[in-house]
Amino acid sequence: MTESLTYTPREVSPPGATLRDLMEERDWKQRELAHRLGRPVQAVNEILAGKKAITEDTAIELERVLQVPAQFWLAREAQFREYLARQRSAIASSEHVPWLEQFPLKALQDAGVLPAGRLSAAFKQELVEPLLRFFGVASPTGWRDHYDQMQPQFRRARPAKQTDMAAITAWLRMGELQASRLNLQDYSATRLQATLPAMRALSREPAERIGPSLVRLCAEAGVALVLVPALPGTHVSGVARWLNGKPLIQLSLLGKWNDGFWFSFFHEVAHVLKHPMRAIFLDDAAAGDTVDSAEEQEANRFATETLVPRALQPRLDTLALEAASIQAFAAEAGLHAGIVVGQLQHRGRLGFDTALMRLKERYAIASESAPD
Repeated sequence: MTESLTYTPREVSPPGATLRDLMEERDWKQRELAHRLGRPVQAVNEILAGKKAITEDTAIELERVLQVPAQFWLAREAQFREYLARQRSAIASSEHVPWLEQFPLKALQDAGVLPAGRLSAAFKQELVEPLLRFFGVASPTGWRDHYDQMQPQFRRARPAKQTDMAAITAWLRMGELQASRLNLQDYSATRLQATLPAMRALSREPAERIGPSLVRLCAEAGVALVLVPALPGTHVSGVARWLNGKPLIQLSLLGKWNDGFWFSFFHEVAHVLKHPMRAIFLDDAAAGDTVDSAEEQEANRFATETLVPRALQPRLDTLALEAASIQAFAAEAGLHAGIVVGQLQHRGRLGFDTALMRLKERYAIASESAPD
C-alpha cells in the first residue's frame, strides 16, 4: 500500500502567538496595535487568543503595520484552523468506533487496508480515519448514504446469508480500488464473447499463469477482472457490476477449488453479457441450483455450457468414474480434469469424499500490496 506521508504536529499555536512576539520586539501594547490597525482593542485581543480568525483584509493590514507579508499570516491562520478541525475530528472519532466495529478489522489489517496493531479501544479510535479514507467518505453518515443508495441494485444469490453490509461493502471497495489501476480497452461484448475459448483454455495452464493471462484477456475486451480474497461474513464468491461505464468482475476464490473458480468466472461473464447494467450481482457458487432468480439460473446454465459444451454433456451421464476416463474426456474437451470432476459432483455422480478429488487443484490469490 502506497502511503502518502504528511506531517501532523502535536500542537499548533494560533497566529496571535507570532503576533504577540512581534509586538514584544517593538514594545507595543495591545492598545497601540489596535490604534495602528484602526480596530477595537477587543478585536486585537481575540486575534491574539486565537478566537478571531485573521481574514484576508486583516492580513493585508498587518502587512502594512508590521512589514510581514499577508501570505504569512494567512498561512499561519490556515494551519491553525486545520489543526483545530483535526482536533475536533479526533474527538469525533471516538464516537465513530461503534461504526468501525461492524467491519472485519483483523481481516482488513491482514489485507493491508488498515494499519497493523492490537485492536485495543485506543487503537480502534485511530483506525477510524484510515477506514474513512479507504471508503472515500467523510463520515460514517457518508458511508451509509452512499451504500444505502447502492443496495437497491444488489441482486443477492443467497439473501439469507449475504446480509453483512459492512463486510460486503469493504470487499467491494477493495475491488473498486484494484480495478482503478487497470488499463482497459473500450468494452466490447463481441470481443468478450469471442475471447471465451481462449479464457476457457487457460484452465489447463499452471495456476500461477492463469491470473495474469485472464486479467489481460478481460482487459482487452474492456472488462476489469480483479481477484480479492474473501472477507469473513461476505458469503460472496464473485460479483459482476458496472463501474464508471465498464464492467467489473470480482472473484474471491471462496472454496479455492479450480472447478469453483472457473464456474464462478463464467457465471459473472454471463451477467456482464446478458443482464442489466445497473444491477450488482452478489453471487455464491455454493448456492448452486437452489437460486430462485431467473438471472442466476441463466448465468448458471451459461457457465455450465461454456465449460462443457452441450454436445459433450450427455457423455457425463455415462462417463466411467475413474481417473483415466475423466482425464481423457477433459483432454478431448480442452479442460482441466478437475472441472470434469466438479461437473460430475454437480450431477450427483460423485461425492465430495471421492478419491478423484485429487484431480482437482487448489488456487490461491497471490498477495499484492493493498489498494491506495
